[in-house]
Amino acid sequence: MATGAVILVVDDDADIRAVVSFALGRAGYRTVEAPNGRAALEMVAQHRPALIVLDVLMPEMDGLEVCRSLRRACQTPIIFLSSRDDEIDRVLGLEMGGDDYVTKPFSPRELVARVRAVMRRLDVREAVDAGEAVIEVGSLRLDPQRFEVWWGQQGVALTVTEFGLLRTMMRRPGKVFTRDELLTGAYGDHTVVSDRTIDSHITRLRRKFEAIGASPIETVHGLGYRCGGCVG
Repeated sequence: MATGAVILVVDDDADIRAVVSFALGRAGYRTVEAPNGRAALEMVAQHRPALIVLDVLMPEMDGLEVCRSLRRACQTPIIFLSSRDDEIDRVLGLEMGGDDYVTKPFSPRELVARVRAVMRRLDVREAVDAGEAVIEVGSLRLDPQRFEVWWGQQGVALTVTEFGLLRTMMRRPGKVFTRDELLTGAYGDHTVVSDRTIDSHITRLRRKFEAIGASPIETVHGLGYRCGGCVG
């Protein structure tokens, strides 16, 4: 998927769009650009990008609002760009459905590395999903080939990262996974991912299940997380 994949670059600063597009182009990706959030939504519908590099602070419609709108309809991976490095902003972006968060000023090389990390997860997911059977743990059912998760008869829409985390835990129900094990299971490698990022994704994953009255993810304090409480 990585070679030639289309990536949407969204930023109200034309110079930043140019820098990001140039760096991604050298890495073998094709890029399309949008100067604001509203244009980004139109470009997603038109080009169906494999990944979106999305600025947070933009006029008309900011990046968080764009992410919120996209997550109602699709799970396209999103890497946020922001000039704000406050932890609350980073966590908010991840909990809203972002897959990574890069602060400005940034190294184009680092951004490309993060894009590649997310794209590798997509490639690994597709390769594994092609031969992996449906996983069922109590009322929880995960279909790797269809990229679907169900609690009983209720479907739950997950991002690529959330799906990978849940699948890792469901493969060995009851086992307590450390953050490092979850990083390896969901990301393949974790050179650019922090423990705090995993906590943010787990928090969002839990909220999605809590919204339908379920709680399949348990915290084992001081150790990590496990798949449990899967009887509805």
